[in-house]
Amino acid sequence: MIYLDNAATSFPKPNIVYDEIYRCMREYCANPGRSGHKMSLASAIAVQEARETISKFFNIRNPLQIAFTKNATEALNIIIQGTARAGCHIIATSMEHNSILRPLKELEKKGIAEVSIVWGNETGQIDPASIKRLIKSNTSLIICTLSSNVNGIIMPIEEIGKLAAEYNIPFLLDAAQGAGSINIDVEKMNITYMAFPGHKGLMGPQGTGGLYIKEGMFVKPLLKGGTGSFSSSLDQPEIMPDLHESGTLNLPGIVGLKAGIEFINGLGIENIKLYKNMLLKRLYEGIKEIDGVKIYSKMNINENSGILALNIFDCDSTEIAEILSSKYNIAVRGGYHCAPLAHKTLGTEKQGLVRFSLGCFNTIEDIDYTIKAIREISSQYSK
Repeated sequence: MIYLDNAATSFPKPNIVYDEIYRCMREYCANPGRSGHKMSLASAIAVQEARETISKFFNIRNPLQIAFTKNATEALNIIIQGTARAGCHIIATSMEHNSILRPLKELEKKGIAEVSIVWGNETGQIDPASIKRLIKSNTSLIICTLSSNVNGIIMPIEEIGKLAAEYNIPFLLDAAQGAGSINIDVEKMNITYMAFPGHKGLMGPQGTGGLYIKEGMFVKPLLKGGTGSFSSSLDQPEIMPDLHESGTLNLPGIVGLKAGIEFINGLGIENIKLYKNMLLKRLYEGIKEIDGVKIYSKMNINENSGILALNIFDCDSTEIAEILSSKYNIAVRGGYHCAPLAHKTLGTEKQGLVRFSLGCFNTIEDIDYTIKAIREISSQYSK
């Protein structure tokens, strides 16, 4: 199969990821922080080494400010639910994923928070000045995605971070799309909180992710329980990362995530970005003149994280995705991509979008075959 669904989860993973997970499971997969024997200590060391690798990757000063989660959704919920207070005001964008929009909607329904949405332009781009106009005296959080999971548009994160810092408002970055091919510096970008999944651009396994919390910020935890620390106390430890790491960690997954980042470091994040952009431009050039094809993604290397979103005539996007899978053995995603306001922004509420999301293991041959498939599908529907 030609796999072009990397925005959902990257595939395949680098061999180093498979190897390290297998080695962990076979050689030392005990419970980190729960015992004093050699295997448990080896597990704890592996977790700490993963924190250090991640912290260097994102320029996080203190590795202990990273809490491991099972995905970005959990990390986002920790921040949104853990920082909201009665009467607060939260700003988000129209290009956010439901992992953000649904928790915000719940806070709104309960009367806890007022939510303001900043709408993007016809391609989903956000103007920081539009955020500035919505800031109030009780604004407690600004939220923005690094890159849209629908059409790949990259947001002006550094400018938004500066704006948040100017008004002393915490800034939450959803790095689900783009981490691994877009350089993220939490200090330079003035990021207060960051949620990231391990299984997408970071090349790790599913069921992994993390949350960065800036030093000095306290966030109420979603879960409370065993942390392996302060076990004689009935109160949840308030130190990081224990505060947000109740229960047994996914050690094999964390080891695999570390290996994924090491793979990226070996290739170079800029090289990955350039390679994906080369493939993306080839796909774009090959299909832009095909009858009935409408493209919703920008092709500038600094404006797209590796996604080409399109529709063919007025066909339902899920139908096109099914044809690509069943007839051509090409894996893409059709539909609404868990981002309803993004589709409203792009004007695709009726049919959704067909999303082609590229990864560093795709080839020129993959792209050329995909162009051929789109051309054939278009010709069928034009009759």
